[in-house]
Amino acid sequence: MTFDFGVWLQAGSARAETALDLRLDSAQLLPQRLHEAMRYAAQGGGKRIRPLLVFAAGELGKSKPEVLDAAAAAIEMIHAYSLVHDDLPCMDDDDLRRGRPTVHKAFDEATALLVGDALQTKAFEVLVATKGTAEMRLSLIGELSKASGSLGMAGGQAIDLESVGQKIDLTALKQMHAMKTGALLSCAVRMGAIAAELDATALTQLTQYSTALGLAFQVVDDVLDATADSQTLGKTAGKDAADDKPTYVTLMGLEYAQNQAKELQAHALDSLASFGPKADALRALARLVVERTH
Repeated sequence: MTFDFGVWLQAGSARAETALDLRLDSAQLLPQRLHEAMRYAAQGGGKRIRPLLVFAAGELGKSKPEVLDAAAAAIEMIHAYSLVHDDLPCMDDDDLRRGRPTVHKAFDEATALLVGDALQTKAFEVLVATKGTAEMRLSLIGELSKASGSLGMAGGQAIDLESVGQKIDLTALKQMHAMKTGALLSCAVRMGAIAAELDATALTQLTQYSTALGLAFQVVDDVLDATADSQTLGKTAGKDAADDKPTYVTLMGLEYAQNQAKELQAHALDSLASFGPKADALRALARLVVERTH
């Protein structure tokens, strides 16, 4: 039977939205304004790439749906928190996210700060409460905490801020992106694999896939920031160049960046060879990441 990615994507996206909705606190629960803002941040659209990667990797083994749903919701909460904090005036200072006012504009800066804090802690609460074994829950928590912290996303963001106006080489740029963007994307795949109880060999192959995919995602982001408009992106276009941030485009040129994205996509796809048709969703997601327009 031919794999229909459109059908899979629609179902996976709806599943991700439901998983989030069920695990976020009601906006009617005290403190209402904070819970409303948390929902605004986490449910305000987006591609849901990370939950989709969790689901796709989970299909490779014997995963329980409730564990995958918890992992998908948790990693999307971490991603949403990172965007809320990234948009703050003390960070990237942006007013637009996913075609809407950023959280600190729709609410206020103090609320935005608390939204990020609360979404981050909620993610781990969700993983603790899932029905997986204690060993599995501990592994999922370990993966997400490492990918989110100073050796992952937060560390990459710190390097990004320190690099404004600085000249860095390609190796340093790759390291920054591997931490800032790649760590969470790789974590999504690994969390799905853990939930699916895959062996060490499979986990190594999926890590190769997700590492290439994570870097490709950021390279494409750099290309889109330089070539697309704000309405298409749903966020402020050209902001990296305006802020004098190092990117693949500013460092190596547009053509190099576009070719690099295609090479990384090919490497990601090659890493899935041993999984056969069961990995078709992961293959399609790699194509989606590189060929997207926003």
